[in-house]
Formats: sequence, structure tokens, C-alpha cells
Amino acid sequence: MGAMQTGSVFQHREYLIRRKIFTIVGSKFHIYDGAGNLVFFSRQKPFRLREDFRVYSDESQSQELLVIKTPQILDIGATYTVIDSMSQQTVGALRRKALKSILRDEWVFLSSDGREIGKLSETSKSAVLSRLLDFRPFFYIPQKYLISDANGQEVARIEQNYNPFVLKYSLSVIQASPNIDPRLLIACGILLAGIEQRQRGG
Repeated sequence: MGAMQTGSVFQHREYLIRRKIFTIVGSKFHIYDGAGNLVFFSRQKPFRLREDFRVYSDESQSQELLVIKTPQILDIGATYTVIDSMSQQTVGALRRKALKSILRDEWVFLSSDGREIGKLSETSKSAVLSRLLDFRPFFYIPQKYLISDANGQEVARIEQNYNPFVLKYSLSVIQASPNIDPRLLIACGILLAGIEQRQRGG
């Protein structure tokens, strides 16, 4: 893994990821800590066949922290590499299990050398029902997710909140020193808000 970013922005236990539903060009994400302070700003580069997200320290976009991208073109089972912009080292990657995600979302966390180090699984009891009865903005069932490490230990939880204008994900890190790099956890939340919801019509 690359060296951890300086400062404590990747070491909070609570994050809130917000994405406006209606944007003219590209998706924008605001990530706050548990006290409501903006700790990251992310945007998806528009008009790209290959998904490309950039994570910055704030809205000025003067300091890039992470790059989340894939070499694959519009593939629902793509692998997204997470790169530390400061060191230019690969932190790891996230791969969406396309077939399993048809009924219940599932992503795999990979280390920088390609080893499987954890997974995200949708835990909503109404996961299948939410796909059959997804008539936003009139009816919508929020999703819940569990992130576990390679040993099956709980690392973090993500819960979704939805209204017609802003999509919100609450990320709660359970482990004091998570076995999955916190930069991958932040990247996972951004991908859920950007990739999953767009592919499901959000």
C-alpha cells in the first residue's frame, strides 16, 4: 500500500457522502466528517467512456488526494483502481460482482498486489424487493451494506438515505484501526453513490 495521506481526514469513524441527483455536467460528491465538516470533494470526469473519479481536499480542487478509475469501458463488472495522488502509488482496487449484484449488491476489495482483502455486501432484507419496486421519487427502499475483511470481521457499515434531490450515504467505520485501507472505504462510498445508483436509475 502507498503511504497514508498526511493529516487525519482518512481516520474519522463517521462520514456522510452526499450527491446531488440533478447535475448538468458530471457527478459531484461532498463528503463530511461526523461533525459536519467538509473533508473531501469528489467529482466524476464527464463524457468519459471509462469511469474516472477524482477526490480533492475541498471544492477548490487545488489538492488532489485520490484517483478512482477503470480501464474498462462501461462494464458493470469493472475493477476500479484507487491511486494515491500524492505518492502516485496504487492503494488497491474495488471490483463489482456483476452477476451477484443483479439481486443484491456485492463488491470485492483488493490489495495493491491483487489479493482479495474484503468485501461489501448488501444486507437489506428488502434488497430484491427494492429492485422490483424502485419507482423513484414516488417509492424507494434505501439500501444497507456491510463491509467485512478477509477473515469475515466487520470493518464498516454503509446506510443509504434518499430524497428526490440529494442521495446520502452514511459510512460508519467499526474498527478503530480498520483492516481495509480507509482510502478504499471512502472510494467504495463514492462508487456506491456514483456507479451503483446510476446503473439502477438513480
